[in-house]
Amino acid sequence: MMRGRTDRLHAEASDYFANGEQPAVRRTDFYAWRLVGTGLWFLVFGLVTFVLGLVVLPVIRLVTPDRARRQRRSRAVLGGGMRAFLYSVRGLRFIDFEFIGREKLGRPGQLIVANHPTLIDVCYLLGFAPTASCIVKAGHFRNLITRGAVLGAGYIPNAPTEDMIHVAEAALRGGETLLMFPEGTRTVPGKPLAMQRGAANVALRAASVLTPVFISCEPPTLSKNLPWYRIPPRRPKWTLRVGEDIDLAAYRDAPLPIASRRLHADLAGLFSGANTVRD
Repeated sequence: MMRGRTDRLHAEASDYFANGEQPAVRRTDFYAWRLVGTGLWFLVFGLVTFVLGLVVLPVIRLVTPDRARRQRRSRAVLGGGMRAFLYSVRGLRFIDFEFIGREKLGRPGQLIVANHPTLIDVCYLLGFAPTASCIVKAGHFRNLITRGAVLGAGYIPNAPTEDMIHVAEAALRGGETLLMFPEGTRTVPGKPLAMQRGAANVALRAASVLTPVFISCEPPTLSKNLPWYRIPPRRPKWTLRVGEDIDLAAYRDAPLPIASRRLHADLAGLFSGANTVRD
């Protein structure tokens, strides 16, 4: 009986120390201001996106009969809105960011591939490469807030996959810049990157240039399964670095299925920080 009581005491003591209070993390950079401001700016961003899709882009459609010119104008408007959003939240000290090598984005036939750690990664890439098209979740075409914007800009739904590949191929062959997140969704924190093969397939079919962009955010925020109000104790900083172009000719001497598997594996290694892409 005494032994059983002793065991229970040991168990309770272990639980106490295991679950004991951790040292408080100091909240800096006007934490309360950032928390309230983050919510307000997401609300503003959603409203502006809705108004652009409901009012501004339809006007562009009416006054611009040429489809290609209409899409360029619509994308320029959306890209300008995204840049304004980023600069405003940085000016209000909610976030900070650095974009290294962004002048290399926006070339004809260029496929941009990037990892996807946070909710607003697309704002950086489309904000600073505003003529680019983008592969987006099919759900955005059914969402009341985003539907008008993605339709007006001529973005490409990611499903069905076969249709996506053919439309993406046509866009690249037509000289457009195209953005893809090979993971298809945001990275799950603490888990390996789960990349899909669509990006490698599209690149080998039609891209003239394949350019990786590496995105990090420190401290982490707006990641998968993390609500927007769980902001970090200090102001987060996004760092985006445009990598060197990947030589697609080194893959195109093999049949497409084999070449696609090789490029997919190399991209997964590249974004996982493993090995550089083979020459």
